[in-house]
Amino acid sequence: MPSGQQARAQASAITPGGRAPEAPDVGEQPPAAQVRALFGGQRLSPAQRRIVQYITDHLTEAAFLSITDLADRVGVSQPSVTRFATSLGFSGYPALREALQPIALSAVAASPRTREENRRNELQTAVDNEIANLENLRRVFVDTDRVLEIGRELARSVPLTILGLRISVSLAEYVAYAARRIHPDVRLVSRGGSVAYDALLQSREAGGTWVLAFAMPRHAKETLAALRAAHRSGLRVALITDLTYGPLVEEADVALTAGTGSRLVFDSYAAPMMLSAGILQAMADAEPERTQFRLEKYEQAAEQHEFFLDQ
Repeated sequence: MPSGQQARAQASAITPGGRAPEAPDVGEQPPAAQVRALFGGQRLSPAQRRIVQYITDHLTEAAFLSITDLADRVGVSQPSVTRFATSLGFSGYPALREALQPIALSAVAASPRTREENRRNELQTAVDNEIANLENLRRVFVDTDRVLEIGRELARSVPLTILGLRISVSLAEYVAYAARRIHPDVRLVSRGGSVAYDALLQSREAGGTWVLAFAMPRHAKETLAALRAAHRSGLRVALITDLTYGPLVEEADVALTAGTGSRLVFDSYAAPMMLSAGILQAMADAEPERTQFRLEKYEQAAEQHEFFLDQ
């Protein structure tokens, strides 16, 4: 058996598309697309995304505002605007504004219909982004061996620990809720620090062998610490994330990658949710008799205690 370090070195990442994204050519794109391309490729905080949304929605005005006026319109501090500009690689806000002004002037020259379509289609663009993520995941699912293998491993781990901290809690809670219908002992860890360490140690002492962890942006340092604690406890880690490389992926025994939607103020998780549902399906198929028994038992309890409304 390889050591924990060797096993992690052999961790495999299922990567949608298989290639790093290329820098966009914005020259012939409409103004709204040029703005999105200018801001693309960076992981922005929710506050920074509010700046992006305001600039995109009010481009012809925002490109000529002072830093004070822009901060007031968006509802953020002036240092936040400066940090936003520098995070994009500009020397400061004046340099960013200088880059935006030619795009704004081209937007003024566009027809009223085109300007209205650019504004109206921002939500549609976010949906298109998620559709692309799902299409990438669909290509990954052409070969299901990896998902089926990790599903079998997770099904055999009793107890099974599911870890999700900060923004990743929602995904972890969904999977833990569903997994409890088909697995006899599922333990959710949604708090970091010593609380996570204790839970991971107890899971291993109880006979658990795997942790299914979620790491969505913005990626928390405490998630990395928890993964390291899991390995110190003797647990193996299956990680669902949007990353294809980095310390979190390196710490995992198996890394499954699904893109997140990042067009709006907060990320959306259509592809990670679909990947999670695929893992749950693989777990159910790995132990068909146990799955059937537990599902029937749950339905009996649901009917007896009237969990759900009659439709």
